[in-house]
Amino acid sequence: MLANGDLIFVRDESDMGQAIQTSTGNYSHVAIYLDGMIYHASGKVGVICQEPADFFESNHLYDLYVYPELDIQSVKERACRHLGAPYNVSFYPDGEGFYCSQYMAEILPIFETIPMKFGDGEQEISDFWREYYRELGLPVPLNQAGTNPSQLAASPLLECKERNLHDSDF
Repeated sequence: MLANGDLIFVRDESDMGQAIQTSTGNYSHVAIYLDGMIYHASGKVGVICQEPADFFESNHLYDLYVYPELDIQSVKERACRHLGAPYNVSFYPDGEGFYCSQYMAEILPIFETIPMKFGDGEQEISDFWREYYRELGLPVPLNQAGTNPSQLAASPLLECKERNLHDSDF
């Protein structure tokens, strides 16, 4: 089912996942499948490459997208160049390391940045994000240039391949 170059978009029920999905759309995470491994920026360990069995989780749903003009070799070279980089916990454009969609936009430079949103439909900045940034000791980067998984998935350059897959489908 997984093919070289597939972009994997994730929906999950964690607090962070729900906060991201509430503020930005359907997805909370994005990764790419290259030569049998999954490359992504993990909130736990930073930019990593891991076996699919270690990536897919039972409490998540997965949608697969493809970029038909993907140059596997150049994307993999860029992906490997950033392995070991820290996770950009601030989501600031100039923050150290990468968050997941920032990493994808770096290794597959076809995506534009957009003003970042942190609302929940009722407040411009949700309680979750207020607390998150309070703990970081930073202002919320509202409207700063950034990316998010849902925005990447909405790119007209991508084609949806499969929807609503479970870990057992892989």
